[in-house]
Amino acid sequence: QVQVVESGGGLVQAGGSLKLSCAASNVFGLNPMGWYRQAPGKQRELVASITRYGSIDYADSVKGRFTISSDNAQNTVYLQMDRLKPEDTAVYYCHVRGWETPASGPKDYWGQGTQVTVSS
Repeated sequence: QVQVVESGGGLVQAGGSLKLSCAASNVFGLNPMGWYRQAPGKQRELVASITRYGSIDYADSVKGRFTISSDNAQNTVYLQMDRLKPEDTAVYYCHVRGWETPASGPKDYWGQGTQVTVSS
């Protein structure tokens, strides 16, 4: 069974930093891996994604403040969040696309979400 587990959320003051981690198990060939977020009353949005070849995309709102990285061998993806703002407050979800078995084809898998709260 595929598992996607996030960690690292919490409460931080504006201007502070947090680092999110995500580990996926029982799945291979992850491409891409990334982070989405959903604030109350808003749609889930892409924060950052990274392909297994190192291509990276960021939402405009986080460029220059957030850094995504990954370890393909360990099936892990990280999100370093610096200079956090109150508007970054949301539940952050890890997303991976990968293969559970060679016959399964690529599928999307999500973590359970981790709360990030930035106080002003």
